[in-house]
Amino acid sequence: MARDNQINSLKKGLLVLQVVNQKVGIKASEIAQIARMPRPTVYRILETLEELGFVAQDRSSGLWRVKLHAKSLSSGFRQADWIVQAAVPQMVSLGRRILWPLDLVTFNNDSMVIRESTHDFSPYSVNHGMVGLHLPILDTAGGRAYLSFTSECERDQILQALETKTGMNPLMTADGPLHEVMAKCRELGVGYRYNGFRAETASLSAVIRHGDRIMACLTLIYFKSAMSLAKAIEMYRDDLLSAVEEIQRSLPRFESELRAADMQSAAESTPPRPTPLTQSPLVS
Repeated sequence: MARDNQINSLKKGLLVLQVVNQKVGIKASEIAQIARMPRPTVYRILETLEELGFVAQDRSSGLWRVKLHAKSLSSGFRQADWIVQAAVPQMVSLGRRILWPLDLVTFNNDSMVIRESTHDFSPYSVNHGMVGLHLPILDTAGGRAYLSFTSECERDQILQALETKTGMNPLMTADGPLHEVMAKCRELGVGYRYNGFRAETASLSAVIRHGDRIMACLTLIYFKSAMSLAKAIEMYRDDLLSAVEEIQRSLPRFESELRAADMQSAAESTPPRPTPLTQSPLVS
């Protein structure tokens, strides 16, 4: 019974931290409403998280925000770290020009995971704390781009798993049958989403290759009320593809730097070999 209470307390604490992480600033009363917890419980959790250095309260506004220390929770999440490092400069540069938010997503089992995002800096974004979120592969531009441009062998394996999981055959998306959507993605040279997932937005996504592998997808998100899909393609496809080309050119350098850093870290953590003792000659 005590163990169950401890587990429930941990679940509540992680939920509160996740809610705070998804907002630029949030009041305890709002957290209680989103997390569906009593306000006193939320206050106790926030005080504990503050003591641990994960969150802090702005005393003037009463808003709670995550602190830099919270990033330590993701320090072990190193999959394709070098791709993130290579992509960020281009994401920032492109984001400043077009203003719409950008997400860097990677494939993980049957979903796309946001690895990096400019949502926190885009004036046109209403979403924050996006990094780490899992998105549906069928109804996101990044997922459709990955499926459209990956190898036939990998695509068949993914689609077979999705058909088994969803019970759909053929697979359908909010923009129509998947095979028709993928054909259009290949024709456009980018993945797209106009319907489904988040109804108020649409998106375009370009694949980032390294050798013969797709390492990630760079996705541009815009409001559907601002433009049609055709207009978005006309205005942003070339910029998106140009940014991806720059990222791809820099990948070998970042990969080499990360490998060198890993080798140095491994060498530093290896204890020195003991010096063998020399035997003194026996004196008779």
